[in-house]
Amino acid sequence: MDKLTTTVIGVGSLGQHHARVLASHPHSSLVGVVDNDIKRAEKIARGLGTGAYSDYHEIIGKAKVAVIAVPTPHHFSVAKDLIEAGIHVLVEKPFTETVAQAKELIGLADAKNVILQVGLIERFNPAVICAQKYINKPKFIEVNRLGPYDPRTSHIGVVMDLMIHDIDIVLSLIREKVVSVDAHGASILSEHEDIAKARIKFEDGCVADISASRVSLEKYRKIRLFQADSYISIDYAGKSLKVYRKKTPVVKSLLDIEVTKPKLKDEEQLFLELDHFITCVNEGRKPEVSGEHGRDALELALEILKNLNAQ
Repeated sequence: MDKLTTTVIGVGSLGQHHARVLASHPHSSLVGVVDNDIKRAEKIARGLGTGAYSDYHEIIGKAKVAVIAVPTPHHFSVAKDLIEAGIHVLVEKPFTETVAQAKELIGLADAKNVILQVGLIERFNPAVICAQKYINKPKFIEVNRLGPYDPRTSHIGVVMDLMIHDIDIVLSLIREKVVSVDAHGASILSEHEDIAKARIKFEDGCVADISASRVSLEKYRKIRLFQADSYISIDYAGKSLKVYRKKTPVVKSLLDIEVTKPKLKDEEQLFLELDHFITCVNEGRKPEVSGEHGRDALELALEILKNLNAQ
């Protein structure tokens, strides 16, 4: 593969790690990092041996690939400028603020023949990837994602901050039309919802209960799937997977249940995500987490928020 010139726009708590991975990736040449806090940009750049910029327009013409990790309200404008300049972009979640913005970026990327990926990183969790071969028409899905409050994400609520990862995962697993959404939540620590629970019903009868909270001292991130002959448990944080399957049609004891614990590779999700992005750019193919996936996750997240606000 070709070695691509890369950059990161926004090197805060998440962007700095994008820059770290791109600086060491064998098919990436990090030509600069951008942040409106130039001192922050210079500090990150020094550690990675690259240039620092305070205005992302300065990187146009220098980089072929960009990761956009600025606050969500700026995703659309930054991504639009870069795509129009012919730069391939990975936009962190949530993709944009509105579905209309998402659609415009998708259309622009298609017109410019630019690769557009959305940073829904749980798709690259080794446990999620491995679980795919065991999943077959789930009847019920239960998801719990809890973590401590981070004031840096106070500009959005827990649905866009945390739950959107699980919304994307559930949509990627079910691939059926959503027929109803029921949601409840509360504001505890910020002006937005800090805890939320949504029940999503799909056309095939599957029901998904998704809970997210940033009013917790510990991180807890699990998804459980229940289907006709088995129960699948995925620990996002622990990157582990367990599959419980019936050996016989009628379960008379625990001996009638087979437990499988697949051995997973200990790989960094962020590396896998960025490696996939770089590969897609080099090969000119659509990413596993495309703009359309980012749009669909955003659309359902906004529907959940609409239901929350109606309470």
